[in-house]
Amino acid sequence: MRRFVVASILLTLLIGLAGGVARAATSASPSPGAEKLVLRVGDTQEVDNLNPFIGQSSITYEIFSLNYNYLVGTAPNGDVRPEIADSWEVSDDGLTWTFKIHPGAKWQDGEPLTAKDVAFTYMYVIDNDLSAFTWNTVNMKKVVAVDDTTVVFHLSKPRADMLRTGVLIVPEHIWSKVPGDKVEKYQVKLPLVGSGPFQVTEEKKGSYWILEANKDFFLGAPTIDEVIFEQYTNQDTLAMDIKNGALDVAFPLPDAQVKALQSVPGLTAGAFDYFYFDDLCFNCYDSPNSLANPVLRDVKFRQAISWAVDKQKIVDSCWSGYATVGQSICYPDTDGAWTPTEAETFGFDLEKAKQMLEAAGYTDTNGDGVREDKQGKPIELRLWTRTESPPEQRAGKLIAGWFESIGLKIKLSVMTDGGLYDALYNYTDNGKTYAPDFDMYIWGWPGGIDPEGILDCFTTSAIEWWNDCCWSNAEYDALEKQQIQEMDWPKREEMVKRMQQIFYEEAPYVVLYYPKSLMAYNSGEWEGWVPNPAPNGMVVNSHTYDTYIALHPKAAASTSAGSSNTALIAGAVIAALAVIGIVLLLVRRRRGRAVEE
Repeated sequence: MRRFVVASILLTLLIGLAGGVARAATSASPSPGAEKLVLRVGDTQEVDNLNPFIGQSSITYEIFSLNYNYLVGTAPNGDVRPEIADSWEVSDDGLTWTFKIHPGAKWQDGEPLTAKDVAFTYMYVIDNDLSAFTWNTVNMKKVVAVDDTTVVFHLSKPRADMLRTGVLIVPEHIWSKVPGDKVEKYQVKLPLVGSGPFQVTEEKKGSYWILEANKDFFLGAPTIDEVIFEQYTNQDTLAMDIKNGALDVAFPLPDAQVKALQSVPGLTAGAFDYFYFDDLCFNCYDSPNSLANPVLRDVKFRQAISWAVDKQKIVDSCWSGYATVGQSICYPDTDGAWTPTEAETFGFDLEKAKQMLEAAGYTDTNGDGVREDKQGKPIELRLWTRTESPPEQRAGKLIAGWFESIGLKIKLSVMTDGGLYDALYNYTDNGKTYAPDFDMYIWGWPGGIDPEGILDCFTTSAIEWWNDCCWSNAEYDALEKQQIQEMDWPKREEMVKRMQQIFYEEAPYVVLYYPKSLMAYNSGEWEGWVPNPAPNGMVVNSHTYDTYIALHPKAAASTSAGSSNTALIAGAVIAALAVIGIVLLLVRRRRGRAVEE
């Protein structure tokens, strides 16, 4: 029996070895003569919805940037560049823009892409007030296709960021069949038809998304045949798989793993530039339908607790220094970025926070350590962090401790992205009444070159969509309308900075930090990685297709990869033979025992 048990264990291990070797053999991406050239991308974020009018998460937009195209694109250096439009011109009064469409462009189902598709997409957003893109259509009256290669935009007022309106162009022959009032609940069907260099053909939600190359892409066919996005629930597993060669790109990595991965031959790992900030979001929705604690509607309460967040401590202990302290919602060193003066800055001072709470009327009358609101009810706040981000979880623990030390009762929980979306977009009365069901959570935002991309998200009209803090301010709304039509940059910059100042002073967010992107990629076998922003930006997750188009196997690596694959396959065969040998040995011994009996 002991021999049988030992042999069984050995058999199991060898079967596992054979399977592991076989998986490693198939995972070695750039191998000559392989059936497909596959790039594997690992990420911890969830692809929330493949409907281009609904999806919100960063990784979702990475997939959209491969499956669809914009009218005008953005180069890694931040300059605008042709995409669907080859060229454009604007009238002297800034009210008429004419774009020439790339001739010969096609949708992934073979249908021609024309100016009519561009006009349809923009009018579809305008006519149906599709919240995901309404900020991109401000001041647009009519979009008309003059012919198959010419589309004209007629504006009611000039638009300063006209060449940076990020509307994904969709095919009219598919989306015209979807009623506008149904689009935000419409479930797309695969394959997802766009015009980009790759097409989503398969998904297993919560697990993987497969994109196949569009070899007829009008801006140049990619060398890669297939991209697989794999969702991970654990950053350490993600780091292990990039180290072992099961992935070609991995992000975000645990900060503790970055230095270790830098020593792995063939990997480039580090902290890369990223237009992004993480924030502590307060539910400011001023409505009886809000399910948040009403104290968060009081600007004095929000200002007071903003003094109870030690941002530098969070950067040092939660990010190991791979971040800088945050202040404004516009990323530093971008056009129009504003920074508070020393006198304006919310610093870290727990005593000051207590004094401000006392002055605002939030006191602890019974001495139990928990302050009461103005109705005499103990203040209890829910604070949520995300399962997808260990640094945010660590930051949440610190913030919960600081808030409790100033007399607030905090219920700290870890939520999935999907759970947070459900709470943010919560509706009652059979879906008729918006009722955001959260108090505070930590999440983040990607930024962009033009400040409009983030500033418009916090207008009153953006509540129920991008405006997750549900904050409203009349001066901010008025400035938003003025700055977007101001073509004189110094005048526009003044308004843009004032908007950031208002947002900061009213504290619907505490902008915590600007993190680096902790990423590793296979530079030993692949070449053509394109950093965005240049020169030290991320090579993927920048919402552009540059890396995916330029990437190809290194010649030397292909040979070594082929040899490696041969050795791996040989190892798999040896392991399989060993398994067969053990099985035969066991059978023979059992037969011998049977004869003796």
